[in-house]
Amino acid sequence: MKNKISKIEIGGIAEELGIEVGDMLLSINGTEIKDIIDYKFLLADDYIEVEIEKVNGEVWELEIEKDFDEDLGVEFEDAILDTAKRCSNNCMFCFIDQNPKGMRETLYFKDDDSRLSFLQGNFVTLTNMKDEDIDRIIRYRISPINVSVHTTNPELRVKMLNNRFAGKVYERLKRLAEADITINAQIVSIPGVNNGEELLNTVEDLYKLYPAVQNVAAVPVGITKFREGLPILNTYDKESSKKEILDIEGLQQKYIKEIGNPFIRLADEFYVMAEKEVPSADFYGEYEQLQDGIGMIRLLRDTIKEEIENLNQNKKGSFAFVTGTSAYDEIKHVADMISERNKNIKIDAFKIINEFYGETITVAGLLTGGDIINQLKGKIDFKYLIMPENMFRKGYELSNSKEQIMLDDKKISDIEEALDVQVIVCKITGEDLISLINEHLEEEI
Repeated sequence: MKNKISKIEIGGIAEELGIEVGDMLLSINGTEIKDIIDYKFLLADDYIEVEIEKVNGEVWELEIEKDFDEDLGVEFEDAILDTAKRCSNNCMFCFIDQNPKGMRETLYFKDDDSRLSFLQGNFVTLTNMKDEDIDRIIRYRISPINVSVHTTNPELRVKMLNNRFAGKVYERLKRLAEADITINAQIVSIPGVNNGEELLNTVEDLYKLYPAVQNVAAVPVGITKFREGLPILNTYDKESSKKEILDIEGLQQKYIKEIGNPFIRLADEFYVMAEKEVPSADFYGEYEQLQDGIGMIRLLRDTIKEEIENLNQNKKGSFAFVTGTSAYDEIKHVADMISERNKNIKIDAFKIINEFYGETITVAGLLTGGDIINQLKGKIDFKYLIMPENMFRKGYELSNSKEQIMLDDKKISDIEEALDVQVIVCKITGEDLISLINEHLEEEI
């Protein structure tokens, strides 16, 4: 059931009060808990009355004094305490529609739920929301919220999302902005559809809502080989990526002068395809848009330079990096830096071609375990295989499962067994990378 407690935090309020796994949360302050937003909102007080139904059917009424922002210390069987809202769009660029048949069911579920935006950073389109849903976001202060905008041109957005209600996005963004709800905006840019002048106009429209709209991330459309029956779309190449960067730079310079930051940033893929240097660290601020693939190269490059001196030079080890084609040169450079610092470390980087989705998909986060196994089996002789954490999912994001699983259901244990290696999962920072390598180095030289 949706309010069933699945985990109790050690030392938390719930454990102290005798609440147990399997108990049900019925209400807080006399209000029935409909979803996680109710739970978070009603919990925000220093005195609450909680009603719990025990496994044996007994109902407990608990009076709790706590810090204002202190949680009960529980996790629920369903993370949002409700069924996720299914997307009502049929976007011409939807990646889920480009999945092949036979994958796990959760990979075909399209969510468009503001609660997941608030809790897990998912992007929503605002198209399947009623006015009362917008009111609830404002009333409960669901902020920040991540919105997939794509374009502010109403007619074009209706066409791109294939939803007659999609053209209302800007008026809804204005309502949220006027209520001081913080918004992070995303644009999937498609050559010949919403790029060029359309992209510039969209960014300018969103800038009018600054500072409520904090930033805009533009990412290139991803096209897999599974597009039978779907609209024909163009992808970016070297020249079109160069032009997009050049077009956007004018706005970025204008915004930097006015507000001190570029406001609109392009995904690293644009710079890789254009063979242009990525911007400096100052350009990326606090790296708030990493989940969109913005600033990863710069963050890794700069943090490796800072952390390489901390690499243990008195031990040896054997490591292989695995990555997609777009980040290969960067990861290879990191491997070379580590080898130069400690020549007793055997280390190399391996480029994996995305045969599962097609070679047009170049990012590491969309690689499959099958491709890694097929392309490395019998070809590597390293003790450890370093894999970035964005290669792994937890199944459907609402799951409380901690098991790391790849897009094709391959687990770490599958890769370890097939390649006779030990897998190290690493964050995309030099600090984490050097720390993990030091941790797995072996006997003194």
